[in-house]
Amino acid sequence: MHMLALEFPPVSRLVEWKTLFGSGAFVVNKVVLLEWATVLIVFGLAMTAARSAQLVPSGVQNLMESVVDFVRNGIILETMGPEGLSWTPFLFTLFMFVFVGNIFEVVPGIQMPVNARFALPVFMAMLVWILFNFIGIKSQGFFGYFKTMLFPPGVPVALYILVTPIELVSTLFVRPLSLSVRLFANMLAGHLLLSSFAVLSTALFASTYIGAAVPFSLLVALTGFEVLVAGLQAFIFTILTAVYIGGAMHPEH
Repeated sequence: MHMLALEFPPVSRLVEWKTLFGSGAFVVNKVVLLEWATVLIVFGLAMTAARSAQLVPSGVQNLMESVVDFVRNGIILETMGPEGLSWTPFLFTLFMFVFVGNIFEVVPGIQMPVNARFALPVFMAMLVWILFNFIGIKSQGFFGYFKTMLFPPGVPVALYILVTPIELVSTLFVRPLSLSVRLFANMLAGHLLLSSFAVLSTALFASTYIGAAVPFSLLVALTGFEVLVAGLQAFIFTILTAVYIGGAMHPEH
């Protein structure tokens, strides 16, 4: 009787890739190449849409204008108001970069979301952290910004002993940490699920085609679900960025 042997790859094998060239801290592997590819794809889509701009958009221009409208109307105007429209290029680029980096998870032959490596979400979260603190200090002044942060208006004075340390930790530490961990954890979890069901389906196909039908169906369904997750995580990362910047611009809100 043939015994089915399943060998699930360890997590390190799923997120660590062989160095292609370089040494020390400056190495290039598959994930680094995908990061470069993400930049080129986003830049290429934007340039193609701009160069082929027509009165009645179609193709890539229609796609890019739809994304811009979504970011402008669904994120910026809802969280920052009209004064935040100047942030449209940055937030559009951020949304596209996160989404394209995520969607590599379901591309055959690649199947690796670049945001499943913690370094990139941390870098983007720190960039957002620097931006909203800079905007807050620029808009309110150094002491005004920290006064508003530590002593929110409208809060009873007696509660400041509780609210002040919470606001300090939340703004300076929790925000960048939650931004990076949320994106990283969701993409890594999806990557692990797809890898597990792919291994299970492959092993069952080798022994019995009927037995592989269920895990393969689940793999297909999970692949479609991960496309949704890729877009959702890009949206969440972008809208939280807009909320943080908008809050620094308009502390009374």
